[in-house]
Amino acid sequence: MKSRFLQSFLLLLFVLSIPLRAGAQLQAPQNNRKPSGPQVIQHVIIIFQENRSTDNLFHGLPNADTVNSGKNSHGKIIPLTSIPLVSNYDLGHGHPAFVAEYDGGKMDGADRVFVSCRQGSKGCVNPQFKYVQLSDVQPYFDMAEQYAFADRMFQSNQGPSYEAHQFIIAATSAPSATSKLFAAENPLGVPGAPLRTGCTAPPAEFVQLIDPLGQEKLVMYPCFEHLTLMDLLDKSGLSWFYYTPTPNQIWTGPNSIGHIRNGQDWNNVIANPAQVLKDIAKGQLANISWVIPNAPASDHPRENNGTGPSWVTSIVDAVGGSSYWESTAIFVTWDDWGGWYDHVAPPVVNSYEYGLRVPLIVISPYAIAGYVSHVTHDFSSILKFVETVFNLPTLGFGDQYSDDLTDCFNFGQKPRAFRKIAAPLDANYFLNDKTPLSAPDTD
Repeated sequence: MKSRFLQSFLLLLFVLSIPLRAGAQLQAPQNNRKPSGPQVIQHVIIIFQENRSTDNLFHGLPNADTVNSGKNSHGKIIPLTSIPLVSNYDLGHGHPAFVAEYDGGKMDGADRVFVSCRQGSKGCVNPQFKYVQLSDVQPYFDMAEQYAFADRMFQSNQGPSYEAHQFIIAATSAPSATSKLFAAENPLGVPGAPLRTGCTAPPAEFVQLIDPLGQEKLVMYPCFEHLTLMDLLDKSGLSWFYYTPTPNQIWTGPNSIGHIRNGQDWNNVIANPAQVLKDIAKGQLANISWVIPNAPASDHPRENNGTGPSWVTSIVDAVGGSSYWESTAIFVTWDDWGGWYDHVAPPVVNSYEYGLRVPLIVISPYAIAGYVSHVTHDFSSILKFVETVFNLPTLGFGDQYSDDLTDCFNFGQKPRAFRKIAAPLDANYFLNDKTPLSAPDTD
């Protein structure tokens, strides 16, 4: 018996002394422990709606900082009055509109924001000082109260949609990694040319750049070259999809990044927002998904048909009813403030960061129920969250000084069971909708 044991022991020593062949690997023991902390999240969905301030869309949300009135540039107090989500006018929301409303931090210049009223409109009395009636956005309130909401979420940029869609993929709108400039406005189209921009724009198209002094004297073709979050994901073997109704227009951030638009990664840009519902159902959800709405569901003033809350709910309910629920975080935010009044002055860190408040809903089985975050966040915070969850390096842009939104989560809690959000329309409406795909905005 001892002899057999000795023989076996000597054989084991002999085997362990043999060098491994080239390419051979020792198999590590299987680790069956479940991820803990932020790493329990393996899927992140970023839903990017359009043009609403926090005071405008979430007026009266319990525990959130919203107001019933605001001051105009003449020192007059203007009551905020309710309107439907489907308004008959639009407001200016370029960089000059930010400068006017911000007014050096006094937040009293909303009345100087340009208004575009349709002929015969009756809602253009103090049009900037409005909030959306609760009956039109009840699903948003239900999500915010059931999960977490941030009332100090600021858009990263002091301007319109184009730059916002750059910040949400790269934490910057700079044309290069070393540039001291930011793209500051929507690109100016070429009269008579197809509505295309970014790296597919006509040669004469340009975007204005803002310098450290706040001047917009320089312009360039709207095709940039620098790292994005997509590049960090690719390098780490993580999957991503970008769902959009209009791949060649300003609401598709990757369209303005040369190596994405002209490379293999462009295959990850899906020209159909509703495809995200199909991918969830088929078990093909990527690690990171950006979801840009079709125009009618965008919440954009004058451009929407009131289906935005149902659209967002359809995605949330799809995830909640799937195997992805316990490993997913969903961030619902709006790409700019849309020119509406908001009373909270943003922290300004340079000539173009930050802009005004936009809403942020944080949905996850680990989100703190009913929590309202008063921590300063911006679009880069969502990217920082992804970097934290997946142990990615910083891009070195806005994400290097943004927070990571983990105050909205309790990763030590047992994942909460999903409760379906009620909405007027369900996923079938959007899966069968034949409305032509169009951009959420035209300015």
